[in-house]
Amino acid sequence: MSKMGTKFKTFRERNKKSNGYLLRKTSFNVAYKIIRFVLLFGLCFLILQPLLNKISISLMEERDLYDSTINVIPRHFTLDNFKIASNLMEYWKALGNTFWISLLVSILQIISCTLVGYGFARYKFPLKGLWFAMVILVIVIPPSTIQSSLYLNFRYFDIFGIFQLITGEPLNLLDSFTPYALMCLGCMGLKNGLYIYMLRQFFRGIPKELEEAAYVDGCGKFKTFLRIMLPDAKPMITSCFLFSFVWQWTDSFYAGMFLSSDYAILSNKVSRLSEVLNSFVKATTGLDKASTAYASAMIGTGTLMIIIPLIIVYLFAQKGFVESLSQSGIKM
Repeated sequence: MSKMGTKFKTFRERNKKSNGYLLRKTSFNVAYKIIRFVLLFGLCFLILQPLLNKISISLMEERDLYDSTINVIPRHFTLDNFKIASNLMEYWKALGNTFWISLLVSILQIISCTLVGYGFARYKFPLKGLWFAMVILVIVIPPSTIQSSLYLNFRYFDIFGIFQLITGEPLNLLDSFTPYALMCLGCMGLKNGLYIYMLRQFFRGIPKELEEAAYVDGCGKFKTFLRIMLPDAKPMITSCFLFSFVWQWTDSFYAGMFLSSDYAILSNKVSRLSEVLNSFVKATTGLDKASTAYASAMIGTGTLMIIIPLIIVYLFAQKGFVESLSQSGIKM
């Protein structure tokens, strides 16, 4: 008898002894795995399909966009779309500016949010519950509700009227990195409430005995935080830093408010790509504007050029990122 036949006979005998329970359990496990695979495959497809579609369109010539027989694979392969989009967006200059702004914002956010999260986790102070409720409100309330206030505050920036008294007018902090820095240091930057909450939960999960042992050994509060708590919080800090970097990289809300539309940053450039493309087409071909399909293809190409650096960062950082999430999940 073959090995497969022996296994089937053994399974049938075990199932008979269990009054059909083994067959029902095995059938349920197989069905569960199939359903889980279908759901995961469908979810991954929904996430990746727009990206794959942008890759396909970015490699097509304009005539392929109007060919109904072409769905995914271009008939006339070209890289000219990337060259044109790069020139129209001033890509390399915008890439450098976006990198430095995202990096500095992420560092400032991590410094301020780590200190505040640790304070909420370990110290008691007046109105602590009220202040933490404010942190939750920062997460829940969209920043667009205070857009006008933020703009006016940084356009006419003053502290108790001191600058107006000295110079005759308030300061204009727009079109600079200063609003970003002040927002991040004040824990009001992009997603700061979420980082504070994550870090607070992590610090609460660390045993207080570690700090008490450090105090016994003669460490002060600041040295304990620096030498004991921070090294232990590296997984969560790594997660928050990567989240902050990615969200700041693609941010258009604060970039559109604090920086002028002509400032070379990727989110500004891709938002104006259609307008710049129409001017380019009018200058080179004499047409009033680019065709709808070609404009959509160029915007998709520009969007893809913004995403590519993030994909490269993830490929290099995925191991540490996954490990940081798994460790923080265990400790939380």
